[in-house]
Amino acid sequence: MAQVLEFKLPDLGEGLTEAEIVRWLVEVGDVVAIDQPVVEVETAKAMVEVPCPYGGVVTARFGEEGTELPVGAPLLTVAVGAPEGTVSAPSLSSGPDTSSPSGSDKGSGSDTASSGGSGNVLVGYGTGAPAARRRRIRPGRLDRAVVESTGLGAPVAESPVVEILVADAPVHEGPVPVVSPLVRRLARQHDIDLRRLAGSGPDGLILRADVDRAIRTAEETAAATARAAQAPARSQPKSATPSASPAAAPNGVAAAADAERIPLRGVRGAVADKLSRSRTEIPDATCWVDADATELMAVRAAMNAATGPSAGPKVSVLALLARICTAALARFPELNATVDTEAREIVRLPGVHLGFAAQTERGLVVPVVRGAHTRNAESIGAEIARLTELARTGKLSPAQLTGGTFTLNNYGVFGVDGSTPIINHPEAAMLGVGRIMPKPWVHQGELAVRQVVQLSLTFDHRVCDGGTAGGFLRYVADCVEQPAVLLRTV
Repeated sequence: MAQVLEFKLPDLGEGLTEAEIVRWLVEVGDVVAIDQPVVEVETAKAMVEVPCPYGGVVTARFGEEGTELPVGAPLLTVAVGAPEGTVSAPSLSSGPDTSSPSGSDKGSGSDTASSGGSGNVLVGYGTGAPAARRRRIRPGRLDRAVVESTGLGAPVAESPVVEILVADAPVHEGPVPVVSPLVRRLARQHDIDLRRLAGSGPDGLILRADVDRAIRTAEETAAATARAAQAPARSQPKSATPSASPAAAPNGVAAAADAERIPLRGVRGAVADKLSRSRTEIPDATCWVDADATELMAVRAAMNAATGPSAGPKVSVLALLARICTAALARFPELNATVDTEAREIVRLPGVHLGFAAQTERGLVVPVVRGAHTRNAESIGAEIARLTELARTGKLSPAQLTGGTFTLNNYGVFGVDGSTPIINHPEAAMLGVGRIMPKPWVHQGELAVRQVVQLSLTFDHRVCDGGTAGGFLRYVADCVEQPAVLLRTV
């Protein structure tokens, strides 16, 4: 007897609570193997391929591409095992005598093994976890449930009685008879209370048609109320005070009827949340200085022109600046810190995990070079190149985008000279670097054309005063103008 197992969106780690379906890797009816990737999702941190812990035939998919699902929402269902009368491996679903909770028979093997699950999906998700609740659905009802949840026009082929295992979830006011997560999402989007609906499906099952009917009723009621409110207004003289524009946005700014609304979600939503939190929580200040980068550029050219045994990979300007940052943080550790607001403590961090801002098609991301304080310019450059390529292809993992202690932002690539960066919360500082370009400069007492760059440091005023921040920035500028200063730390 076959079992239809429901696979839910697992915990993807790093505190992520939702993900957007980017691309389905399987279709309904496909045969999947245990731990085979079935869907590609985008979180606020990265693109992730989600493997399915079950092997069998995909019977339903929940959510179209572009749909955002919370952790724990159903992704798909898989029919595990074979119908009666066929020759196959030992049955994965025995009779009623095996439906006892897993904890009642510890010696007979794990539930994971009996259901064909791997037990190793992603962070916080295991297929052999808590006992499951079984409910039996007749073939006809299963067909209607699958059609309703997947939106397919034709019912699935009839099959023997199938058991659906659904992990127990806390219920606050009693269960709501809804099978399809799409129906739940539709009701949630239109503020429909499912507990007030009477389902027209079998055993009171709430179908999409029931929710659609409730939405239409609510819209008709709202329209009637609006007409009743507007009737007295039309009878007033034209000299009356005009009413507020119905197109006014929540913040009071008039919005055109054809204005485009773009959801703040995925990477863009994560960036918005983090920058807003930074501006709200961190009392930041910015200082900046112009520096003559002519010698730095000459040193880089000499390093990259070296041949023979001393030759090595090309070193970028960003790698040299990153190495300068690690040397400056060794002198001014106050800026390699974070603030524990609950404990009211400044936490100085022992190692430098250097983040660098990278613009990609998915938006702004900040990959992190781990242990930057232990690396030389060549090693930092190689790691920056590797992480940048992963960022461009959308393959950075959440772990590679978190845990930074200081950020380097090279906005000079956009052709601008200066900026006041927003600190990457919960860090304490960020160094911004403008474009390097020829400018008139007084050099050795004479006016000359030199390669000049503007450096800006935004810092959390709670971790240090202006003297410390100024000292850090001055040391960075000195290293840019006289790279030999770094030899003191080699």
